[in-house]
Amino acid sequence: MKPDTPLKLSSVAFAILWTVWMAWWSGEFNAVNIGILSVCGVVAAWLWFLAMRWYFRRIGILPKAESSHTVR
Repeated sequence: MKPDTPLKLSSVAFAILWTVWMAWWSGEFNAVNIGILSVCGVVAAWLWFLAMRWYFRRIGILPKAESSHTVR
C-alpha cells in the first residue's frame, strides 16, 4: 500500500460526510441540490487532500514526492 492511500480514503470519507451534512443542513432533498452538493463535496475533498498531503509532507509524516526528472 502506498503511503498516501489512507489519506485518499479519508478524503473520500470527507466528501461523503460533507455532502450528507450539507444536504441535511439545507433541508432540500431534490436531485439538483444533491447534485450541486455532491460536486462541491468532491471539490472540497480534493482541496482537503491536497492541503493535508502538503502538510503531512512538510512535517515528515509522508515521504517527500519523488521527482519524475531524476536520472538514475
